[in-house]
Amino acid sequence: MRLTGRRNSTNVSDRRGSGLSGRTLGIGGGIVGVIVAGIITLLSGGSVGDVIGAALGQATQTQYARQDYTPDAEDERLADLASKVLAGTEDVWTAEFERRGWGEYECPKLVLYSGAIQSGCGSATSQVGPFYCSADQTVYIDLDFFKQMKSTIGASGDFAYAYVIAHEVGHHVQYLLGTLDKAHSAMSRLPEREANKISVRLELQADFYAGVWANRDNALFGSIEPGDVETAVDAASKIGDDYLQRKATGREMPDSFNHGRSSQRVAWLTRGIRTGDPTLGDTFTPDYSEL
Repeated sequence: MRLTGRRNSTNVSDRRGSGLSGRTLGIGGGIVGVIVAGIITLLSGGSVGDVIGAALGQATQTQYARQDYTPDAEDERLADLASKVLAGTEDVWTAEFERRGWGEYECPKLVLYSGAIQSGCGSATSQVGPFYCSADQTVYIDLDFFKQMKSTIGASGDFAYAYVIAHEVGHHVQYLLGTLDKAHSAMSRLPEREANKISVRLELQADFYAGVWANRDNALFGSIEPGDVETAVDAASKIGDDYLQRKATGREMPDSFNHGRSSQRVAWLTRGIRTGDPTLGDTFTPDYSEL
């Protein structure tokens, strides 16, 4: 991914090594640790969200912040990448909101942390993975997640990391458009199986928005290099619920899907990359079987 000469976002807060003792726990929507915690989750037979919540609840009894954190050269490179990718999402979505008549785009914050963090949605550990909290309109990332992507599922590359960030920003776009709150309200009234289906629709749309960002960012800055799209598609294919469940248990449990199949995630991401048109990302109208 070509980022040389690109600006850094002014909306980044670096809290790595700041320290935290956890009490109340909560997470926002997003990829929510399917790479790091998902396999452990699925081994228990529950959904990703269920086991993440249980794991975090256990963590409240310990001092889990990495107060001795010292970033190495790769950490600093990833922090710079995250800042520049966030700046790119700011440029793209500011222009798209103006073009579409959606009002003013309010840029989200990005918090870099290590080990654990206190967010507007409560405290969380790095086990959650990158997440978006609508309560404070902030994306939270422990940069070790990108290293774990490579070691855990073999997905790596700067454009794949950018896809992760753009996906979480996609949830912010959903929040600004009212989609996120509407979906969460509906989910709260439904049994888990049906609520999971709405979650899948949210996640696939966030994948689509990540693809839209990639298209428009490349149009603005020529950021996509040969092989970049393939790395993002590879990452998307390895964080599908079906892929993780087969890896963990050797079988699929479709009723517990809350992020979508690998084929669906790849399809919506690539649709966004191909079209660059955010109005073509309606994942809520089609029949669930047609997503």
